[in-house]
Amino acid sequence: MGEPRIVVANREHLWFLLTEAAQLEHMILCQYLFAEFSLKDGTAEGLTQEQAEAVGRWRKVLHDIAVEEMLHMALVANLMAAIGAAPTFGRPNFPQLSGYFPAGFRLDLLPFGEQALRHFLYLERPEGMQLQDAATFVPGAPPREGLDPGALMPKGQEYATIGHLYRGLEEGLKDLTSRLGERAVFIGSPRAQATPELFRWPQLIAVTGLDSALAAIDMIIEQGEGSRGDWRTAHYGRFLAMWEEYGELRRRDPSFEPARPTLAAYLSQPFDLAEPRPLLTDPVARRVAELATVAYELVLHTLTRFFTHTDETTEQLGLLVGVAIGLMAAVVRPLGTALTTLPAGPGHAGRTAGFAFEMYYAMSNFVPWREPSWALLHERMQVLVQRCAEAARAGGAPPAVTAAGQVAARFAEQLRAHVPPALLPLS
Repeated sequence: MGEPRIVVANREHLWFLLTEAAQLEHMILCQYLFAEFSLKDGTAEGLTQEQAEAVGRWRKVLHDIAVEEMLHMALVANLMAAIGAAPTFGRPNFPQLSGYFPAGFRLDLLPFGEQALRHFLYLERPEGMQLQDAATFVPGAPPREGLDPGALMPKGQEYATIGHLYRGLEEGLKDLTSRLGERAVFIGSPRAQATPELFRWPQLIAVTGLDSALAAIDMIIEQGEGSRGDWRTAHYGRFLAMWEEYGELRRRDPSFEPARPTLAAYLSQPFDLAEPRPLLTDPVARRVAELATVAYELVLHTLTRFFTHTDETTEQLGLLVGVAIGLMAAVVRPLGTALTTLPAGPGHAGRTAGFAFEMYYAMSNFVPWREPSWALLHERMQVLVQRCAEAARAGGAPPAVTAAGQVAARFAEQLRAHVPPALLPLS
């Protein structure tokens, strides 16, 4: 049976699909980071030298693929900004085993291993390839009904692969441009674009018209499933190489476990999930997870401000980018990794804590005006600094906590310089 046609008959259809693409890329990125954080580190954790070297390679591959997923998020944000929409960094909480996305997309946080690799291969498979998802991902919702091209209101549509979604967006953009005219479709300000100069990312494409929009979509497809069927260096091919090496090492040593027994556990029951989720009960793990959650929230808050900025200077836009990237690399990633070395706590025997990338409500953090927006960014960053200091004083915290506090303190000072004195707290 052929894959259903994706309908893009008006701007709202396009806007809806791009929002869903942003959420999907965001959640896939979190899955890869969770698996990366879970990996053991060296022979001190029971690995042989050969196994430790393989795990080190897998960590780098996962990290590199996660960085490319961040690029995909930025490209989708550019596509949204180009058509006049505000990019979104909100998403549902994990797990999303059925219902939120098409029936074939079921998302959860798994430590690195056979199930995670099978799942990643399934998600990144080239369009038209038949592949089974991991055993734990069983669809529980029927396929979405098709969208009538005459419908004014958008709704979720069915697509089998990520490539299928983006090829539908590609055809939709071409059709809208042919009917409405390029200038009428791409109405967004060029200044709202993430550029290679600001992000220091040569592969980033600023979207200002149809050609650059199609180039951005091609970049996403090429990195994920491969260009014209050549997937060897794409995400799918790199996951397949990991799968084969992992299988060989397990064949030679069935006891080989490259990852810690990490459990995706929350600080509190997610607002958008009915089924009870595991909660962290170890006090040290809870403090570290809280810090990682605030830092992650600040990454999203800062990116939201960049893509919805008003009269920021080029210097200020560069600072927003630097804060977002710096927090992700020097705070979220070290804290997320350190968390997996801590016990999840009573009720979770034998399991270590895992960062669940917790979202509370939409976590949109959109503030329309520049001065209050920067004041709130500074205020929240200062909260992170204070909580890092408190967690370090409480005892038992990993060294990553102190380091995170130092990074956050530097960013807090940089943000403070752009807040009007009248809006700063008294102390």
